[in-house]
Amino acid sequence: MKVVYTSNAPAAIGPYSQAMITGNLLYTSGQIPVDPATGNISGEDISAQAEQVCKNLKAVLDEAGTSFERVVKTTCFLSDMNDFAAFNAVYEKYFVSKPARSCVAVKQLPKSVLCEIELIAEV
Repeated sequence: MKVVYTSNAPAAIGPYSQAMITGNLLYTSGQIPVDPATGNISGEDISAQAEQVCKNLKAVLDEAGTSFERVVKTTCFLSDMNDFAAFNAVYEKYFVSKPARSCVAVKQLPKSVLCEIELIAEV
């Protein structure tokens, strides 16, 4: 196994890695809309927060030598399912290969953000 770390995505908040590679698969930890340059939450609404989450995931994918086109599965967490359509509008710009996906509403996310995404990709 190989640990993946980039300073272009937020550092882990707890005792975990940004991502791990095993075999030819990358498993990311959930990314939330933290701006890696400031450590602050980026954006007030679901669209802005989803954009930052996708930028963070891109940084991790880049560091691992892969891309959104090679993502095979995502798990998406929303704090409010009423944000589903706006979230999808951002999501579909990045995940153009339409990987398998689960999307669930949760009671609360870290730092009270509006969304979080984790993914599995080929490397």
